[in-house]
Amino acid sequence: MSARRCSRVGCDDEAIATLTYVYADQMAVLGPLSTEPEPHSYDLCARHAERTAPPRGWLMTRVGMRQLQA
Repeated sequence: MSARRCSRVGCDDEAIATLTYVYADQMAVLGPLSTEPEPHSYDLCARHAERTAPPRGWLMTRVGMRQLQA
């Protein structure tokens, strides 16, 4: 099985985190890479996970994320 790649356009790095938006709560949740690809989530490499910011007015929760290394 090959490693999952970052969802960001033009990035071919290996994904290490999964970003999910909870629209009802206006919250972005970033956590360790999910065990299975999720259709409404984004897999991100360390560099993009570290730089990700929520939409204006939303909260960002980082669950189980240690210091990321780009």
